[in-house]
Amino acid sequence: MSQSSWPSWPPWPPSSSAAKREGARVRRRVWKTAVVLGLLATLAPGASARAATGSGTGAGTEPAPLERLFDNRAVSDDARPAEADFDGSGGSLSAQDLTAAGWTPGRALTVQGARLTWPRRTAGEPDNVRANGQSVRVRGRGDALVFLVAGTAGTDAVGSGTVRYAGGARSTYRLTAPDWRTGPLATKAVALPRVNTPGGQLAERARLYVVTVPVVQGREVSSVTLPRNRDLHVFALSVRSGSQGWTGSWATATSGYSAVGPWTDRTLRLVVHTSAGGPRVRIRLDNTFASAPVRVGSATVALRAQGAAARSVPVPLSFRGAAGTEIPAGAQAFSDPLGFEVPADTDLLVSFHLPGTVSAAPVHRLAQQTSYVSEPGDHAGDGSAAAYTSTITGWPLLTGVDVGGGPGSVVLLGDSITDGDKSTPDANRRWPDVLADRLRSQNAVPRYGVLNQGISANRVGTDVYPGDGVSTSSGGVSALHRLDRDVLAQSSARTAVVFQGVNDVRWGASADRVIAGLREIAARGHERGLRMLVATIAPCEGEARCTAAADAERSAVNAWIRSNEEFDGVLDFDAVLRDPARPSRMLPAYDSGDHLHPGDAGLEALAESVDLRLL
Repeated sequence: MSQSSWPSWPPWPPSSSAAKREGARVRRRVWKTAVVLGLLATLAPGASARAATGSGTGAGTEPAPLERLFDNRAVSDDARPAEADFDGSGGSLSAQDLTAAGWTPGRALTVQGARLTWPRRTAGEPDNVRANGQSVRVRGRGDALVFLVAGTAGTDAVGSGTVRYAGGARSTYRLTAPDWRTGPLATKAVALPRVNTPGGQLAERARLYVVTVPVVQGREVSSVTLPRNRDLHVFALSVRSGSQGWTGSWATATSGYSAVGPWTDRTLRLVVHTSAGGPRVRIRLDNTFASAPVRVGSATVALRAQGAAARSVPVPLSFRGAAGTEIPAGAQAFSDPLGFEVPADTDLLVSFHLPGTVSAAPVHRLAQQTSYVSEPGDHAGDGSAAAYTSTITGWPLLTGVDVGGGPGSVVLLGDSITDGDKSTPDANRRWPDVLADRLRSQNAVPRYGVLNQGISANRVGTDVYPGDGVSTSSGGVSALHRLDRDVLAQSSARTAVVFQGVNDVRWGASADRVIAGLREIAARGHERGLRMLVATIAPCEGEARCTAAADAERSAVNAWIRSNEEFDGVLDFDAVLRDPARPSRMLPAYDSGDHLHPGDAGLEALAESVDLRLL
């Protein structure tokens, strides 16, 4: 659905809360209808798809599995670089580098909640399709098509294709594959350290990307026609099955890839606080931004007593039936469903043993929560805290805890204020925590899980962490670059709240640039059927970078937010926090003391101001 096809509404009268609530209800109904109609607009009965000619694979009358259509060689052995020519100029991926990243032939990879398989081909064999209208057999129901792709034109390779559903209906999609040598590192699935050429290896990053596009939810996908752009290469394709039967209870966003430990034969015991409860549990571990696989020997879950001590013996988790798992670079792992009663509003201990040496890991730095590292050995099953002799204040590897059942989740995309900077450590006083408390104590709207995807120092349109390599930078990639992973792929996401922009204007971004980013976030969220809310930027006069010029840009962004027709609702956090006598600064009672971050009282005021019916 193109942006120009979306409906528009008059701005809400600012003086009428009843009118705002009614406007929100109208927007919710219209947006849901618009998203469905946008995808169904091209639905039409049709005959069986016919394979396109001219691809080098021959014509056919029925869709074929992707691997039968492979017509290009992307991977070469380092000793025989001429056996592959990925880009038409002799460049190729190193088989040895892929193995070092854990991307071995036939390896199942989970990325952005979707299961893909790296081609089961040896170096020098055809292992990808140059998109040229081929019809690919794909089966499944879900919320998105997921492509493992790369372009080879030196710029984005773009094209449109068709999704066919059981019964003959169809819809169209648009796919963009970033270039394998020049595309953004911030959005890549994996980057390899070298490019093979007939003249020798080049020390530059070769990228592969996972790209998702929406499908009509609830319909059975039967086949996909690829775009016609032979610079667009497809290695794998699947339907993301979604997260039916699960509610996200806790989540965090990877803020960078940092030096840790090093940890050798250690167990991490991470403390997380649930929002929603349920009778089953699963965890999600992410090896985002990594260049090498990480091995998890075992993992458990337990209710916390105090410190690193469990209330009772921790219960083992499994991964596809095994006690542990290896997570390839850039991939993730979900544990198997476990019958375990998870209460709402409680501390869980998620423990996992790292049998090898881990010297760098994807981390959420600002946890505002103390977690624990053991002495050598597998102590995941220990109920006692005795072995846990060290503490950490970040969350490495662990990015999600889901519970069975429930109504779904609200995802909060933000910066340090959402992350809880300057809130009381170990007290769960972040504004997302208080919002979760409010949702649990009412019956007017569903008791959604609340997923905190705030990253301190994060920006809407600029990467603070570059997206590759070990770095001390922990501000994350931009909201635009992490949107797919941190919002659209989150378990059972129903609504997203975007509360960002202050770091952009503090570091010199114009209001127009911030607004453009917010508009793109709204558009991409609506494409997936999410309800999208946006919050005004809080005042920060008195902080060193909150100059008069920055405040002017902030005010311009807020003026657009209050009158915009692209989000489904507005949370006026600026109005909540500002000093009425001096609107460019925070009310002293809410100020943590640095003039940028609210303290506990200010964070509570933000959560209390949210009209839950907007969710």
